[in-house]
Amino acid sequence: MGREQFVKKIVCIGAGYVGGPTMAVIANKCPDYKVTVVDISQERIDAWNSDSLPIFEPGLQDRVENVRGKNLFFSTDIDGEIADGDIIFVSVNTPTKTFGKGAGKALDLQFIEQTARRIKENSTSPKIVIEKSTLPVRAAETMAAILHSGENSVRFDILSNPEFMAEGTAIQDMENPDRILIGSHDTPEGDTARDELVKVYENWVPREKIITTKLWSSELSKLVANAFLAQRVSSINSIAAVCEATEAEVTEVADAVGRDSRIGAKFLKAGVGFGGSCFRKDILNLVYLCEHYKLDDIAQFWNSVIEVNDNQMERFVNRILQAMFRTLVDKKIAVFGFAFKPDTGDTRDAPAIYICKRLLEERARISITDPHAIPSARKDLAGIDGGAEFTEAPYEAAKGAHAVALLTEWDEYKDLDYQKIYDSMSKPAFIFDGRNHLDHEKLFDIGFNVYPVGKPALTHI
Repeated sequence: MGREQFVKKIVCIGAGYVGGPTMAVIANKCPDYKVTVVDISQERIDAWNSDSLPIFEPGLQDRVENVRGKNLFFSTDIDGEIADGDIIFVSVNTPTKTFGKGAGKALDLQFIEQTARRIKENSTSPKIVIEKSTLPVRAAETMAAILHSGENSVRFDILSNPEFMAEGTAIQDMENPDRILIGSHDTPEGDTARDELVKVYENWVPREKIITTKLWSSELSKLVANAFLAQRVSSINSIAAVCEATEAEVTEVADAVGRDSRIGAKFLKAGVGFGGSCFRKDILNLVYLCEHYKLDDIAQFWNSVIEVNDNQMERFVNRILQAMFRTLVDKKIAVFGFAFKPDTGDTRDAPAIYICKRLLEERARISITDPHAIPSARKDLAGIDGGAEFTEAPYEAAKGAHAVALLTEWDEYKDLDYQKIYDSMSKPAFIFDGRNHLDHEKLFDIGFNVYPVGKPALTHI
C-alpha cells in the first residue's frame, strides 16, 4: 500500500516502553493506517530501525519486523511527521518532580508542555491529540490551553487513552486487553474524535471492551488502577512480615484469601516489593492530588502503600544481615535478577537498586547477574567503587559467594543446577529467595540455609 493510500496517519511522539510496543501492535492490526514513531533521540530511533531493539519485550521483535518499512516507521523528523499526521499520540516521559512545588510527588510536565507547543507550531490541519502518557487529572486543560492559544485557527481535539500494559506481557496485553479506555469531552466534536479512535481499536478489540468516559474520569482511572494494584502488593507483603513472626506461610494464606471471589488471587504474591516506572510515580501523583484538594487523610492512606513497600526492601536486607551473623563485611553475595520483574530489561525503581546499595553500605561484595538488565544495572549503580561486579552467567556470579539473593523471578533460575552452585560457594551457604520462586525443600536438602519471604527459614545452623 502506497503512502498516499493510507486512510489515516498516526504519529506517536515518544519511542519508549509505551510508544514503541503500542504502535507496533496498532501497525500490525491496522494495515491501512500509516504509523510513525518519532523521538528526539537519534540513538533510540536507530535502535528501533535495527535488529537490536532498544527494549526487550516478548513478541515485540516479531511484531516490529513484520510491519517495519510497510506501515510502521521510526523517525527523528518530529516536526514533519506532526505536520503530516491526523492522529497524534503523546507518549513522552512524565517523571516525578525533583524540584520546586510538589517535588517528590507531582509529575514533571515540562515534556508534555514542550510537546504541546511543538504540535501547535507544526500543525496546519486538524489533529486528534491523545494523552498516552500518565498525566494528572485535568492535565488535558493545560494541553488544550497551549494548543488553542494565540492566533492559531487549527482545531485540536484532545482524548485520554491511558495504557494498561504490564512490562513482560505488553504485547499480549495490547493484543488481548482487559479493556481499552477512551476519555473525551462531552461535546459533538469530542464524540467525533472519540469515535475516530474507537474505529482504530475496533480492528481487533471487541466493542464491549472499549470503554468510553469523560476525559477526567479516564485520566484518574489510570492512577487509581496502578494504586490499587500496588496496594495489593503492599498488603500481602505486610502479611508476609506477620507470617515470618508467627511461622505461618504467606503462600498458604494468600491462596486461602485469593480463593474468595470478592478478592481474587492476582497480585497476592509476596516478595521484596514492587518496582517499575508506574506504581510509585502514580501513587505519589495521587497523593499530591489528594493534598491539593485538602484530602489529607486520603493522601496519608495512599502514602502508606509506598512506606510499606520501602519497609519491605529494608526488611529483606535486615534478614540477610541477621542470618549471616550480623555482618556482611567482605562477604560475596550473588544477586540473581536486577530487572524489576521478569521478561523485561527495565530496572526503573527496581527493588534491586535499593537492596544492592544497602548491601554495599554493609560492605558486602555483590555479583549481579540478569539475562537482560546488566547494561541498566551498570548505570543504576554507577559511581559505586569496587563493590559490584556484573555478569550474565549465574554460575560465575555464585562462585565463591557466601549467599545468593534472588530478586527477580526469571524462569531460568528455576532450572539451574543448585548442587553445582552449592559446591562452588563458601560455607555455610545461604539462599534468600526474595520472590519465593525456588524449591526450598530441595535447596535445604542440598545443604543451603534457605530464607524465603513470609515463611519460616530452613536452616542447618
